[in-house]
Amino acid sequence: MNLLFWGLTVGSIGKVFLGVGVLIAHGRLVHERTVNYLVLKSYHTEHLLTVLGLVMIVIGYFMEIYFYNFVSMLNCFGTDCALNAAVILSR
Repeated sequence: MNLLFWGLTVGSIGKVFLGVGVLIAHGRLVHERTVNYLVLKSYHTEHLLTVLGLVMIVIGYFMEIYFYNFVSMLNCFGTDCALNAAVILSR
């Protein structure tokens, strides 16, 4: 597997970690109920947008993997991967 594949993978994992961290932090603040209703309403909206963003990141990741034809490289070994990579890079 080449650098583009790993770059996409690591970047997507990082975005997911960021989104999960936001969800955890805001989830605890919402459950404490120490702020007024308008702030809680905005946190619920942010929560919904964050979940939607995470879903879109994961879908986009699989779309990029399919677009760059890395699906065939997920189950290859040795020289087969090198051959697949050469075909992909020669396009």
